[in-house]
Amino acid sequence: MEIIYHGHSCIQIVTEGKSLLFDPFLKGNPLAVTQPEDIKTDYILLTHAHTDHILDAEPIAKANDATIVATFELAMYMSRKQLKTIDMNIGGTVDLGFAKAKMIQAFHSSGIFLEEGQIIYGGMPAGFIVQVEGLTLLHAGDTALFSDMKMIGDRHPIDIAFLPIGDHYTMGPDDALQAAEWFGAKLVIPVHYNSFPAIRQDSDDFVRRLESQGQRGRVLAPGEKLEITAASLKKLVARDGK
Repeated sequence: MEIIYHGHSCIQIVTEGKSLLFDPFLKGNPLAVTQPEDIKTDYILLTHAHTDHILDAEPIAKANDATIVATFELAMYMSRKQLKTIDMNIGGTVDLGFAKAKMIQAFHSSGIFLEEGQIIYGGMPAGFIVQVEGLTLLHAGDTALFSDMKMIGDRHPIDIAFLPIGDHYTMGPDDALQAAEWFGAKLVIPVHYNSFPAIRQDSDDFVRRLESQGQRGRVLAPGEKLEITAASLKKLVARDGK
């Protein structure tokens, strides 16, 4: 399995000739090195309706004939653009064939900003737990720290967690460290930072602090790829006795 970090909260998972993409925000991200027209994917999973998570969903979906997976309200909005969608809601699971995706809660807000200046309701914010290639991945979406993260970690053995660390709009590094512990993630990859001045963070310091609490972290630069399997993750986590 290949994990590609496209910057901000945009993660791509490529496995067995199939691909899913979280929260495409490329043209609006000054740190992105990939353009929407470069993306090849089968599914686009949207955690919520803010511009920095859905900006490039429409062009990528149209170019790839890809299906958008999102909360009911956001999926209905996307379907009005003549896009293929799967609507779901928090607690539900969809079978994508090569992967299963369960929608979990996140504490944030969610609204669609229209060109006329209006803001319309975009449904509840969410995260996803994805089971693929024998691994369990968690994309937390934009969220604050909340105690049910521990329950989610107790019920789902998380192998890799993508956690926001930017602060200001989401939890910052201190709360993300607690979230990582509660989720019990074997490997944590920080996201949602450095794209704007308000969310500047030292991701390397975050990873050092993760390792001081007995968890492994990995910083990925925009465009960087990580090849990983259940076996290679086990070796990674076992390194240095962690």
